Amino acid sequence: PAVEQVIVLTDDAHLPASTLDGLRSYESFIADEPEHYDWPDLDENTASSLCYTSGTTGNPKGVLFSHRSTVLHNYAALVGDAFGCTRRDTILVVVPMFHANAWGLPYAAPTVGTKTVFPGPKMGDGATLAALIAEEGITLASGVPTVWQLLLNHAREAGVKLAPLRKVSVGGSACPLSIMEEFRERHGVHVLHAWGMTEMSPVGTLNTFPKGFEQWPRAEQDALRVKQGQPAFGVQVKIVDDAGRELPWDGKTAGIVKVRGPWVCSDYFKLGHPSESHAEPGWFATGDVATMSPDGVMQITDRAKDVIKSGGEWISSIDLENVACGHPKVLQAAVIGIRHPKWDERPLLVVVPRNGETPTREEILGWLEGRIAKWWIPDDVVLVEKLPLTATGKISKLELRR
Repeated sequence: PAVEQVIVLTDDAHLPASTLDGLRSYESFIADEPEHYDWPDLDENTASSLCYTSGTTGNPKGVLFSHRSTVLHNYAALVGDAFGCTRRDTILVVVPMFHANAWGLPYAAPTVGTKTVFPGPKMGDGATLAALIAEEGITLASGVPTVWQLLLNHAREAGVKLAPLRKVSVGGSACPLSIMEEFRERHGVHVLHAWGMTEMSPVGTLNTFPKGFEQWPRAEQDALRVKQGQPAFGVQVKIVDDAGRELPWDGKTAGIVKVRGPWVCSDYFKLGHPSESHAEPGWFATGDVATMSPDGVMQITDRAKDVIKSGGEWISSIDLENVACGHPKVLQAAVIGIRHPKWDERPLLVVVPRNGETPTREEILGWLEGRIAKWWIPDDVVLVEKLPLTATGKISKLELRR
C-alpha cells in the first residue's frame, strides 16, 4: 500500500498491460526533467558506493568505497596484464553488480570506452553466454569458474566455437586447470587467473607469465597457471601463522594472507564492534590460506574455514577439486571435511557428472591416485545433479555441509 508508482524501464509505446496502479514508463517519468546535470564538486574521500560481502561465512559485512579508492583501483584494473580493456574490445561481465561492483568493471570499461555487455539473470546459462559472445562480438569476459564450466559444457555439446573471445579473467574461487586447457585448446582463449575480495575493491593479485614462459616444460607451465599470481601494484601482501608471525616466501610454507593498500578497506561499515580481520593496524586478514614463491607468486591453498585437518595434517580442498575436475566425466566438483572418529576430519568429494555420464566411485578415486598424496584420497564420492551456489555464482560450502 505504500508504493505510489511502479516505473517500467521502457517507453509508453512498449508499456505492458497490467492491473497495477501507478504504472509508468521510465521515459515518461523523466520527460519533464532537465537534460543538463550539474555534477557536484566532491572531495575524493567522499563515499561513492557500498557493497556487502556474500555472507557465506556469517552475517554480511559492509565495505564502503570512496571515490579515491575506486579511481586508484581502476588504474590497477586497466593495465595490460590485468583486464587490459581497450576501446576496441567488448567485454562480457558475468559478475553481478553487487559482487564488489562487478569487480570494478563497470568503472574500468567506460574509462577507456570499452563496450560492456551484461547477461542479467542468465549469467549461469551456457547457451545465452555463447550467443552473446557471437552476437555482440565479445573479446573479453570475466566471471567465476562455475560460469565457465557451464559455458564450455554448452560449447562442447553444441559443437560451437567461442569466437571472437580471446581472453577470460577468472576469480572468486580457484580455477581448475581443465577449464584453462579447454579454453586454450578448443577455443584459443587465454585465461587470466586473478584473486581478490570485496574488501579489496576487489583486485589483489594477477597471474601473468614471464618472458620465455612458452618455452618452459609443460608441467612447469601448468604449475604456474593454476596459481593466483603476483600482487597488483598498490597491494602489499604477507602471510602469517596463527600467532601473527610473518612466514617465509619459499613456495612451500602456507599461512593466512594479510593485505594492505589504498583500495583495501580499513574497517567494516558500522559493524558495531572491532573487526577481527583488522586487528593488526593497517592490515586486513583475508581468511585465505596461501603460499608465496620467492618471486612473489601467490597460490591460495584454501579458505581458512575450508581447510580439512586430517590426523593433524592439512588437506587442501582446492587442490582436490582441481584434480577431480580433470576427470573426463566430471563437470563440477566440491570437497568438504566430514567428521571422523580417528582422524578428526576426512575429505568427501561431491561431483556433478557431465551430461550423459555416470562415473563410478571407483573410477573417480582411481583417477585421483598418483595425482595427489595417497592420504588425501577422499573417503567417499557422492554424485549429485547440481551443486548449491551463492548469489555470486560460487559453490556454497556452507550449504553443502548442511
